[in-house]
Amino acid sequence: MNILLIEDEPNVAAFIKKGLQEQSYEVEVAFDGNTGKSLAFQNFYNLIIMDVILPHINGLDLCKHIRTYNKKTPILMLTALSSTDDVVTGLDNGADDYLTKPFKFKELLARVRALTRRSLDQETAAILTLADLELNLDTKSATRGGKNIVLTAREFALLEYFMKNKGKVLSRMDLLENVWDFNMDLGSNVVDVYVNYLRNKIDKEFDQKLIHTIIGMGYSIKEPS
Repeated sequence: MNILLIEDEPNVAAFIKKGLQEQSYEVEVAFDGNTGKSLAFQNFYNLIIMDVILPHINGLDLCKHIRTYNKKTPILMLTALSSTDDVVTGLDNGADDYLTKPFKFKELLARVRALTRRSLDQETAAILTLADLELNLDTKSATRGGKNIVLTAREFALLEYFMKNKGKVLSRMDLLENVWDFNMDLGSNVVDVYVNYLRNKIDKEFDQKLIHTIIGMGYSIKEPS
């Protein structure tokens, strides 16, 4: 279970990280909004915990920015601001829960358990997500930005493999071995042709591109930077 903790107070971050690791959670820490944004966009987390007051990008703006590309990952806000208006503002910016400092660790842990259960429920729903792209493995359907994308069976299989390995560099051989049947008579550029088909369908009409060519190595699908 992977958690991203964005907290600029080293002592608080160390306290939370130690406590969560003792409960068998994997915890990655960012001490400012910019670093937290980069990690949130590059990696998959079951939960993001963030302070409101952060250097460079405050937690409210960061939460709103993450929600532009990631609708699913639960976000827990930590803050010394405790008025009703502050709580409402945090929730309106995309947070799932709100915990006021100072807090008891057992209360934080209860919130973490509840939110990570929700994250696991989303995973078992057989829906893969990347930014505003969604792939439903049950209905064999794809959408980006709410727009339906019509894929052939092979295009769907290729996109599914990409999204199950998001952030990784996949060689042409890796794609051939996992998406195509080697008993088929394949042309030497079949991977490039189908990657181009996908690009035309999921990237062409959008400013933020998801499929990237890694020169000399292959392809990668990842969150916009």
